[in-house]
Amino acid sequence: MNEPRLNLPELTVSELSAALKRTIEDAYGYVRVRGELGKVSYHGNGHVYFDLKDDSACIAGVIWRKTAPRIKLKLEAGLEVVITGRLTTYPNRSQYQIVVETLEPAGLGALMALLEERKTRLRAEGLFDEARKQLLPFLPASIGVITSPTGAVIRDILHRLADRFPRPVLVWPVKVQGDGSAAEVAGAIAGFNALPEFATPGLPARPELIIVARGGGSLEDLWSFNEEIVVRAAAESFIPLISAVGHETDVTLIDFVADRRAPTPTAAAEMAVPVRADLLLSVDSLARRAFASWRRNQEARCTELRAAARVLPGADEVLALPRQRLDLAAAGLARGLHANAQIHRVLFSRIGGRLAPQLLRMNVERRRERFSGMAQRLRASLTANITAARTQIARQHERVGAFGARAERAVGVILDQRAMLYERAGQLLAAFSYRGVLARGFALVRDAGGLPLRAAASVSSGMRLDIEFSDGRVGAVAGDARVTPEAAPSPPLRSRRRRPGGGSEGQGSLF
Repeated sequence: MNEPRLNLPELTVSELSAALKRTIEDAYGYVRVRGELGKVSYHGNGHVYFDLKDDSACIAGVIWRKTAPRIKLKLEAGLEVVITGRLTTYPNRSQYQIVVETLEPAGLGALMALLEERKTRLRAEGLFDEARKQLLPFLPASIGVITSPTGAVIRDILHRLADRFPRPVLVWPVKVQGDGSAAEVAGAIAGFNALPEFATPGLPARPELIIVARGGGSLEDLWSFNEEIVVRAAAESFIPLISAVGHETDVTLIDFVADRRAPTPTAAAEMAVPVRADLLLSVDSLARRAFASWRRNQEARCTELRAAARVLPGADEVLALPRQRLDLAAAGLARGLHANAQIHRVLFSRIGGRLAPQLLRMNVERRRERFSGMAQRLRASLTANITAARTQIARQHERVGAFGARAERAVGVILDQRAMLYERAGQLLAAFSYRGVLARGFALVRDAGGLPLRAAASVSSGMRLDIEFSDGRVGAVAGDARVTPEAAPSPPLRSRRRRPGGGSEGQGSLF
């Protein structure tokens, strides 16, 4: 058995970890690795931690906060990437890791796979449904354009709008490529939607149409418009939105969620407004057609009026029958008046016959006899009623007098009872009042607050006292308090009762 080599240097764990760290960093100071992203974790301090793996191995990776802004892609599990960085160790966990300097997708296939996966997920959420899309306004009052202010896109849009139908344009300048461009585009869409409906001091009115535009480029250049934040902002916009990103062959995710996709920014301007000259021609044509239709309508009405006038009868024909009826009525009017007067004369003679003097006198006598009989019966009835009323009044008067006498006797009895109760209460009050005790020679002692003092122990030297006698009060100041032993109680009276034979209970008779 070999002896252990005692001449080997003894290292601590930290020293061994530091030696391994130097060895790995010296041997692999700068590497380029290709693999698939595993678990990706964005830390709150800005660092990004992930796993890079292939079929048989896995290595940890870290992107420091200063390097993270340079990474254009949003890291997700399953994305194949090429990483350039430094290999180092993490002594606290005894593992090695790669510190990323640059990170890019491993070819176009990885980006297309990520794009297809994101498209499938957003379509499953219903963001691409046709039912969600809005109709574009025919002639918007103002148009909002989200694009780069320095590119040729905005000039093409403004030029095309000026040629077709000039409209007020609000430009929201954003970055359309690179770090932070997706967040700026999403913020611009939300910003246009947040504007007031009508212009206010300091804020323009909300546009009625939004155009998101960018020129052509590679898939990496247009990747900002494939980010989920931009797609969701376009889906949540309640202002109709036209997507004009890239050329006709370029397709981004914002094209699927926009209300209308334009192959080029110039085509987006053509979709936004109609041609003013065409509108003028159309309005002029409609005006001519409306005037021609109105003229034909008037001519048709004139023709119908002339035809109706020809078939209408003349005034003489219309008035012939009424004139004949009027002549017949005028001829019979004289005979009718004569006959009517004769009829009324006969009626008046009949009524005059009934109004003869003898008949009137007999009628008056008959009614006078009738009224006199009714007057006698009325007098008799009144006399009987008055007699009965007087009898009833006298009877009620007697009852009232009897009730008054009974009430007077009852009041006297109640007053006597109340006087007796009052007298008894006064006697009880006098018996229980402390003033009766004061009248027998006693006094009531109170302190300065008016509270009665019941024991000498509660009186201190110099204490102000109020002594009440039966005839008044006297103020006093207490001197030294002296408490004397309580006197023995005197024997009860029944012990002093003499026994039969003349002697007391404890002493015999002397006789």
